[in-house]
Amino acid sequence: MNTMTLLALSMLVSAALPTLAADQAPPAVVTVSTEVKRVVLIRFKYKTDLLDGLQQAVKSEKIKNAVILSGVGSVISYHVHAVSNTTLPATLAYSEHAGPMDLIAVNGYVLTGRIHAHITMTDDKKAFGGHLHEGTKVFTFAIITLGVLDDNIDLSRFDDSNWR
Repeated sequence: MNTMTLLALSMLVSAALPTLAADQAPPAVVTVSTEVKRVVLIRFKYKTDLLDGLQQAVKSEKIKNAVILSGVGSVISYHVHAVSNTTLPATLAYSEHAGPMDLIAVNGYVLTGRIHAHITMTDDKKAFGGHLHEGTKVFTFAIITLGVLDDNIDLSRFDDSNWR
């Protein structure tokens, strides 16, 4: 790429998120348009840590930004958190459990290389879930599908709870 093209591209990328003064609040709604560049399917085998495996796949596939399109499988243990209050700052309630559960949904994002994933599981009585942490281990198998987005968009503040 020539210098002029790089300059134009850098101007577009910096325009993806509004630049705000330190004392200025962000807008109530921020949008960024992009296309799915490719789809990556990841299969996890027995006893693989789901978050660690996802981090390995993102690294090996050189993924900067992505949307988690789907995920299914089963787990033998989980470690998640959920918010447990309605006033800021948020209070997090952590939950860990060992036992067989179906993994019925995985969703979230890869934001500038960081994984922000949520999982939903079910046992024979209820469905439950939360923010994925290390310690969630695969039972029979798990499959997660990523829609890889443009590397040049800035999603770094999309999950920043202090950006309000």
